[in-house]
Amino acid sequence: MLRIGLLGCGRIGQVHAQSIALNRDAKLVAVADAIEASATKLASEHDAEVRDASAICAADDIDAVLIGTPTDTHVDFILAAAKSGKAILCEKPFDLDTDRIKQCLAQLDPSTVLMFGFQRRFDPHFGALKTQINQGAIGDVEMINLISRDPGAPPLSYIARSGGIFADMMIHDLDMARFLLNEEPVSVQAMGAALVDPAIGEAGDFDSAVVQLQTASGKICQISCSRRATYGYDQRAEVHGSKGALQAKNQHENAVRLANADGYRDAPLMNFFLERYMPAYRAELDHFIEAVRNNSTPSPSGQDALRAQMLAEAALKSAKTNQTVFLEQ
Repeated sequence: MLRIGLLGCGRIGQVHAQSIALNRDAKLVAVADAIEASATKLASEHDAEVRDASAICAADDIDAVLIGTPTDTHVDFILAAAKSGKAILCEKPFDLDTDRIKQCLAQLDPSTVLMFGFQRRFDPHFGALKTQINQGAIGDVEMINLISRDPGAPPLSYIARSGGIFADMMIHDLDMARFLLNEEPVSVQAMGAALVDPAIGEAGDFDSAVVQLQTASGKICQISCSRRATYGYDQRAEVHGSKGALQAKNQHENAVRLANADGYRDAPLMNFFLERYMPAYRAELDHFIEAVRNNSTPSPSGQDALRAQMLAEAALKSAKTNQTVFLEQ
């Protein structure tokens, strides 16, 4: 039984608490949050204690720490938990500064189990797509198209601390690009605009963005992100290869299609990531527990999180300068 301490009791913390509750090999021991009422409510729902975050990181009765706090706190909590020998599952992004990420990784003992929450790798649909790629179903991967559109923009208060659309939202797609390409992108071209809410642009961010990545061998990945999709949570992937193509389509509330004189009508798309990716979050926790049990390197690792942030930084630079940004291999 893996005894877990949860840092952060907001929306993503609640998702992880639910995943822990549904896992027979895990137990939520304690929670912490800067907002006491949030911690108290979540603790009462899951029969856990409310403790200070630093106390959770140092506690003898906790084996692993799950970090779902704001990004600018991640590095400090990772180092504190690692110092007391804890395994760590941290939400993305690692940090908004790649130099700080590198410094953090350099301070960690090689035996530290450190995993990052790019849960889309564990989605059963994207996972099946990846499996078929690895099995050679479409030959050599040549081009990838990823579409990620949220049903609505977050509040400006969130935008201010999130790191922007590339580091906060598109970073999932940047990680997915690496996951599906099986090669590191070496060049990034990006464009961004504030088409959904002018206030987001005034805050220095974009709400609509496209990115093109290319690897050293020439493989291309195109990513399209928007903070607005009036029809529901839009999550699609298409991979084209030398022998064919694979698609992972949007997931609907159910698979029933109505056909009548007016035409065809499908059920609505799943509303947001909470509904769309709950199975992925549960599979993610399973993988983390297995890595702790075997003292193995989990995936996505700290290096994966570093590479994703490097791509996010390159995309932001490209969008602001209208130039292609080249990365070290």
